[in-house]
Amino acid sequence: MSQKLYDEIPSLDLADFTSGDQEKKDKFVQALGAAYNDIGFVAIKNHGLTDEMTQKLYSTIQAFFALPDDVKQQYEVPELAGQRGYIGKGKEHAKGRKTGDLKEFYHVGQDVTDNDPIKEQYPDNIWPKELPEMEEVGLTVYKTLEAAGIKMLQAIALYLGLEEHYFDKKVHNGNSILRPIHYFPIENPDEVPEDAVRAAEHGDINLITLLMGASADGLQVLRRDNEWIPITALPDQIVVNVGDMLSRLTNNKLKSTIHRVVNPPKEEMKNSRFSIPFFMHPRSEMDLTCLENCIDADHPKLYEDITAGEFLEQRLAEIGLRKK
Repeated sequence: MSQKLYDEIPSLDLADFTSGDQEKKDKFVQALGAAYNDIGFVAIKNHGLTDEMTQKLYSTIQAFFALPDDVKQQYEVPELAGQRGYIGKGKEHAKGRKTGDLKEFYHVGQDVTDNDPIKEQYPDNIWPKELPEMEEVGLTVYKTLEAAGIKMLQAIALYLGLEEHYFDKKVHNGNSILRPIHYFPIENPDEVPEDAVRAAEHGDINLITLLMGASADGLQVLRRDNEWIPITALPDQIVVNVGDMLSRLTNNKLKSTIHRVVNPPKEEMKNSRFSIPFFMHPRSEMDLTCLENCIDADHPKLYEDITAGEFLEQRLAEIGLRKK
């Protein structure tokens, strides 16, 4: 596999995978695999999200984050380790760091509606009474991105030489999270810690992340030559990247690439930035043991066997959401 250095992340059309045209489907699978081998990120169009859904969710979460801090804090439940509801400013930090990120966010989780006993593992979602519309639009976007994620995982399965629906049952009612994020205004940048950033460099925990367009620049990905390149998507695209669980499962064949959200120039830090990632998780019992066809003499097994649930608990402690 060539070690291509991208100047921007590749753009693909999910309709090529779902159209029924086998040649287009095969080309999509190979292009996706090549991108995930090298840079771990792609931009995707025809993902199912409408402009109306996107605009409605953004306007709703902007209204929520504009509420006074004491109102937002009513929806923060520390014993849930940040798995549902509001998570306050600076509470999360990147693995290996102690300085909190310059953000606040809200978590919407899986809404189990089919009598699956896994429902007992998940806390109920928390909805702010000030914005009753958040529940409907939040769950609609959640299910839309989840459906797109399933299609992406089907393409990934084919690229890995697995049966197309290998991941389907593993992510059915998975522990996925929709996370509206507010990178809040900093009126006096000189008062924050020198090493404080909007989101320090990190890899995502989950299988794949589907990111709705952000409201301002700042997202960057670390290329394999240690150069940071900006990630931008067209208005009709979402960005989909490999997470650490998928990287682990594939013995690093697919790259969970380090990324970050950098601070803007000081004079622009008084402006808010919003983004909404969907972190696609499997069910907690999924075995993340490295796939045998991703291990050979040139690629020895890199990771100990672990389940998705065990890996998530480790990471929640490492990023400051779960108390050790």
